[in-house]
Amino acid sequence: MTADWHAIESLNPPRLDALFAADPYRLSRFSIDVAGLHFDWSKTHLTVEAVAAFEALAKAQGFAARREALFAGEAVNATEGRAAEHGAERGEGSPDAVARAAQLHARMRALIDAIEVGALGPVRHILHIGIGGSALGPDLLIDALGRDEARYEVAVVSNIDGCALEEAFARFEADATLVVIASKTFTTSETLLNANSALQWLRDGGVEDPHGRVIALTAAPDRAVEWGVDETRVLPFSESVGGRYSLWSSIGFPAALALGWDAFEDLLDGAGEMDRHFRLAAAHENAPMLAAFADLFYTQAKGCATRAVFAYDERLRLLPSYLQQLEMESNGKAVGIDGKPVGRHTAPITWGGVGTDAQHAVFQLLHQGTHVVPVEFLAVAEPGDALDDDHHRQLLLNCFAQGAALMRGRANDADPARAYPGDRPSATILIENLDARSLGALIAFYEQRVFANAVLLGINPFDQFGVELGKEMAKAAGAGGLDFDASTTDLIRRALG
Repeated sequence: MTADWHAIESLNPPRLDALFAADPYRLSRFSIDVAGLHFDWSKTHLTVEAVAAFEALAKAQGFAARREALFAGEAVNATEGRAAEHGAERGEGSPDAVARAAQLHARMRALIDAIEVGALGPVRHILHIGIGGSALGPDLLIDALGRDEARYEVAVVSNIDGCALEEAFARFEADATLVVIASKTFTTSETLLNANSALQWLRDGGVEDPHGRVIALTAAPDRAVEWGVDETRVLPFSESVGGRYSLWSSIGFPAALALGWDAFEDLLDGAGEMDRHFRLAAAHENAPMLAAFADLFYTQAKGCATRAVFAYDERLRLLPSYLQQLEMESNGKAVGIDGKPVGRHTAPITWGGVGTDAQHAVFQLLHQGTHVVPVEFLAVAEPGDALDDDHHRQLLLNCFAQGAALMRGRANDADPARAYPGDRPSATILIENLDARSLGALIAFYEQRVFANAVLLGINPFDQFGVELGKEMAKAAGAGGLDFDASTTDLIRRALG
C-alpha cells in the first residue's frame, strides 16, 4: 500500500496547457457522459499515468469487493455494524432491501394520496423540521425543482435559533399547515425543540388537535408514536440508511408531496442510473471514480486543503451547502477502518457559492492567491428562466471562461499585480436540463464519489462520531453538570447569567 501511495505522491505532470498540447485526445480521455450529465476533467492534472496509479491503488484496497459489498447490503459501516443501503431506495441493492424500500415508498405514496384528497384537512403549507441530512436534502430538492411547480408552500427549518421558526410562522396559516418532523432516531434535541414550538404555534392558531397535523419521518417509529404522532402518519425508513444519504427515503416526503410523486420517482430513477454506471463502468470511464482520483491527486500529491464548488445556476444555490455535509461528515476522519491513524490528509474542506456572484467575491484568491484550490463548476445547458436568451448565454460564458482563465493564466512582466499564474485546475459538470432525473443522478454521483474516496483512503464514510462531543457538552452544561475552561465559563456567564 505504501508503494501505491508513493507512486501517486511522486506524480508530477506538466502544466495544463502543455498537457493539452501534447495529447490531441485529452478532452475525450477525460470526459464522460452519463444520465444527462457531461463531466469534463480535462482541465485537471489527471493523466493516463495518474489514472493507472490510482487503478493500482484501487486494486490494492480491494475496491471492487468493497463496492459489491456496498450494493449487496453487507455491513460496510463497520464501526456501527450495519449496512449502508441508500442505494436500495433507488432500486440498486440486495433484493430484500430493495423490496423493503419499495414497501415503504408505497406507504409514503398512500399518505400523499390521502393528503391530496383532503383526508388531513386543508393543506396549503408544509413546515418541514429536521437538521443535517434530515433537512439539507429536502431543502435542496424543493429549491431546485419547485420554483415553478411546487403545489404547496414549503419552509424547511433546521436551526434552533427561534428567528428561523418565527419566519415560517409569519408566512403560514396554522390551520392550513402540515408539520413534518424528520429525525432518524426521533431523539435529536434541536429537532424536538423546534417540533414542540411548532405544536404550540398550532395550538395558539386555533388547531384543536395539533398532533393530528403532524407527519413523522423516522427510523424509530415507536419513538414517534410515543411522542404523540398517530401510527398512520409515521413514515419509517430503514436503520441502514444514513441521515446524509436519506433524501431517497421517507425523508424526501416533503419533496414528493410538493413536486408530485412522478417527480420523486424520476429522482430515484436518475440516481439508480448513476449507481449502475458506478457499479459497472471501468475505472477510466467511471465518473465517480475519476472524480475521486482527481480529489486524491490534489490532496495527496499537491497538498490542496480545500475544494471549491460553484453552481452557475440559481436553482443549485443550495448544492455547495449540501455537499459540505455529504463530503466532510462522511470523509472528515483521521482513523481508518482498521482503527489506526490514517496517516495522511483525508477530505478537503468543501466550500463554494453561486456564479456569477462568487466571481466578485472570492475568485480573486482563486486566480492570483497563494493557495491552489481545485474548482468544480456546475452549469445547466437549458435555462431555468423565461427571460431573453442573453441572461443564460452570459451566465454560461462566464462559467466556461473562468475555467479557461484559471488554466491559461496571463503573464505580465511589466506589472506583476496584473499577472495570472494559470495552471489552476478545474472540472466542469454540464447538465443538459435540470429536472428530477438529472438532479437524482447528480446527487448519486456525489455520494458514490464520496464512497470511492473513502475506499481508496481506507476510511469509513458512514459514521459521524465527530458531531457528538460538542452537543453532549452543551447538554451537560444546560443541566449544570459540566465544568468548563475559564473562557467558556465566562462566555456562558456573560450571555446567560
